[in-house]
Amino acid sequence: MPFSPNHLAELNLLLKFPSTSTQEGIKVHAHSAAPETVKAAETLFAKGLISQRDGGYLTPMGCEAVELTQKLQAMLTSP
Repeated sequence: MPFSPNHLAELNLLLKFPSTSTQEGIKVHAHSAAPETVKAAETLFAKGLISQRDGGYLTPMGCEAVELTQKLQAMLTSP
C-alpha cells in the first residue's frame, strides 16, 4: 500500500520535531500552518505520537516514530 498524502504530511511533521531532546516540542498554528500540517498534527495526536492536538511533545511512541522516519529518510536519500 503506497503512502497517502496524509501519511506523507504526518511523516514530514514528525521530521520537524527535535530528536535530541524530549524536552523540546513544536507548535502548529492553525491560522498560519498549511491545512495538511494541521490535520497531520491532529492525526498524530489521535494516534498517541504527540502530546497535543497542535503539536506539543513527542510521546515515547512518537520518539520511536521519529527515529524510524529519520532512518527511512536517510535510506531513501542516500545514493
